[in-house]
Amino acid sequence: MNLTSPFSLAIVAMTALAFLGLPIGHAMIAGSVLYLLLAGLDLATAAEQMLNGMYSNYIILAVPLFVLAAELMNIGSMTERLLRFCDAIVGRFRGGLAQVNVLQSIIFAGMSGSAIADAAGTGKMMQNMMTANGKYRASYAAALTAATAVIGPIIPPSIPMILYALVSDASIGYLFLGGVIPGLLMAAAQMLIVAIGARRENFPVEAPTPLRDLPRITWQALPTLMMPVVLLGGIYSGITTPTEAAAVAAAYALVISVLLYRSVSFRAFYKSVLDSARTSASIGMLIAGALVFNYVVTVENIPDGIKLWLEAWQLSPLAFLILVNILLLLLGCLLEGTTILLVVVPVLIPAAKALGIDLVHFGIVVVVNIMLGLITPPYGLLLFVMTRIANVPLRDIVKDTMPFLFAMIGALTLITLLPGLVLWLPRLLGYQG
Repeated sequence: MNLTSPFSLAIVAMTALAFLGLPIGHAMIAGSVLYLLLAGLDLATAAEQMLNGMYSNYIILAVPLFVLAAELMNIGSMTERLLRFCDAIVGRFRGGLAQVNVLQSIIFAGMSGSAIADAAGTGKMMQNMMTANGKYRASYAAALTAATAVIGPIIPPSIPMILYALVSDASIGYLFLGGVIPGLLMAAAQMLIVAIGARRENFPVEAPTPLRDLPRITWQALPTLMMPVVLLGGIYSGITTPTEAAAVAAAYALVISVLLYRSVSFRAFYKSVLDSARTSASIGMLIAGALVFNYVVTVENIPDGIKLWLEAWQLSPLAFLILVNILLLLLGCLLEGTTILLVVVPVLIPAAKALGIDLVHFGIVVVVNIMLGLITPPYGLLLFVMTRIANVPLRDIVKDTMPFLFAMIGALTLITLLPGLVLWLPRLLGYQG
């Protein structure tokens, strides 16, 4: 590559601006505008790409709606009732509270679509429950909460899957279906690590919830438990599109929290709307920057160049997937997941198509890799979130996270080697891929 070419200078500018603290979305826009200037192209192309991409992709509307739904669940008592239900189910076993942490993440995953929302929503509650009276080490509780939050965007709904669909044109409905079994597989891997740790560290056994109380606890949590049913049922029955389902999820969370549970003040509601707007704006700027930069990448013919390079190496589909896994896991140590999804993945998709790799399978592999990046140092965002919530040193959380990370990499290996784990459910419901 010519180091003085417009593309090289644009990459240098983007990297420098990002290191200087400019948000990555803004850095991508600035670097792309510099490329257009140096290449002698119309600078207005940047605005055209952003406007066309943002306004022609109806599915992007699902992102702020799922963010709002997660915020509304957090301010109400939906999360508390969910935790009581999970405790009644698995809290009676050795290490039961740790198993509750995994189970609540499986259920919460069917509501928010965001790993950060899952960690922020139940993280503090689980941290307090697990560390009360010295039951669990604070670093272990924080590490487990970070690891279980990874499941959130794998089991549908999923904001990363929406963004993958944006760059790949894969079906969101089938991507959501494809994430169910991999998400449950990763949860099973976490539960296995918890069970092993419970024996080794002699975790406490909680007082079992009397069976006579189980119907009452279930009834109190039922509106919360029904949210994934309402959300996914609407999508797969054809009643709603994924974007409309996101709106239904936000409205459902609001109605349950305000009218049924009566647990939301106006101040809390206002703050949740404000927080979701800020989060959505930051994601929106990142998408806008990626749209412009992807135009630059297309002009430079980078995807076709990579495809030809891989064809020259004569990689098999499996070898390509292994290479992608290694690449994304390494990038996850350094870059934010959405950046990888919007900038790096579009470059890999043409090669995946050329090798005959199913885009739904490829999408789930990509999303799992990106989610694992949230708990890989030094840039594991969930690690930083839990460091702040638990007030424990990052190195302690990283140490306790490693067994869960390795277990989930094992699950990722199975997902990569056995496409049927991803594609069985979509094909059951009509997917032809």
